Amino acid sequence: MHPEYPTRRQDEGRSFTLLFKHKLLVMRRIVKQVVGIDVAQSELVVYLGRMYDDWSPELYASKSFANTAKGFEGLVRWVNKLTTVETAIRYVMEATGVYHESLAYYLDEKGCEVSIVLPNKISNYIRTLKTKTITDKTSATAITLFGLEKKIDRWCRPKGIFKKLRQLTREREQLVVERTMLKNQLHAESSEAEPGKKAIARMKTRIALLDAQEKEIMSEVKQLTQTDREMKELLILICTLPGVGLLTATTILAETNGFELIRSKRQLTSYAGLDVVEKQSGTSVKGKARISKKGNRYLRKALHLPSLSAIRHDERFKAMFCRLVAKHGIKMKAAVAVQRRLLEMTFTLYKNRKPYDKNHQKKLESSIEATP
Repeated sequence: MHPEYPTRRQDEGRSFTLLFKHKLLVMRRIVKQVVGIDVAQSELVVYLGRMYDDWSPELYASKSFANTAKGFEGLVRWVNKLTTVETAIRYVMEATGVYHESLAYYLDEKGCEVSIVLPNKISNYIRTLKTKTITDKTSATAITLFGLEKKIDRWCRPKGIFKKLRQLTREREQLVVERTMLKNQLHAESSEAEPGKKAIARMKTRIALLDAQEKEIMSEVKQLTQTDREMKELLILICTLPGVGLLTATTILAETNGFELIRSKRQLTSYAGLDVVEKQSGTSVKGKARISKKGNRYLRKALHLPSLSAIRHDERFKAMFCRLVAKHGIKMKAAVAVQRRLLEMTFTLYKNRKPYDKNHQKKLESSIEATP
């Protein structure tokens, strides 16, 4: 017989092998289903993945949808067609500015399980894969695999008050940046040999308008915080920290959704981008320790001035600052460490529901000395 043509025994062997593989696939049970979504301004790149009971992941379908209400409807229909109802479906997406929020709210209204992952977690995970080219499809693939392999928390829709406060505090921040720029321009124009009087007048008018708008925003913030009893109590508690006022406390609560998904101080500092990154390998590679800055920049900015005030007026933070400056000689690095400590302490006050006690350390030392 010609060697290219299989014998009857070979045919039977192949049929048995295929049947055995098919039975194995049938016997495997799906324990997890994930929809990984890479969100862009106008497009959603989606991958479907499932995890079997032998812990083997599988990506089996992909499609793109418009980042619109109609696209959301099509996405849900497509997912329901290609998934089983016996196992829960988790929609996993990356926090990309504000472009993911509409989809997250839509899915939450439909009763779907949603998880929103910080971009630095996805980028770190991609480095562990063999992917060298980063595209929307490879990002969606990584998000899907991340959702299958990792245990991630379910996203909760923020309370209405936190969302409104976040909008107000961010709007105020933009106004402050614009006003600072105008004041610098006004100073430069006024310092010229022949300054333009009309240009100066227009700048002063715009600065006055921004001042009025900032007062209006702060008035809205105070009204909102007074209407919610729990919010009011939390603000009073956090404001007991040195250097922390109403605006800083409001920003922290608004940006963290009232610490809704925060489980530890370490997670909070990572979310703010205040976590320390070090690069060391053997004796030849030793990079300088620095903060990652891969997190919520509004939190970092909100804590800058309070940290300086705490250093100036609180003995505990002043001692911490002086100790760190004496160690490495970099004042800004020490100030950032105080920022991180302040942020951690807001979470501690929230968990314990007790105000800040500046004599806590002395009391602790006294109790240790008194112990026989």
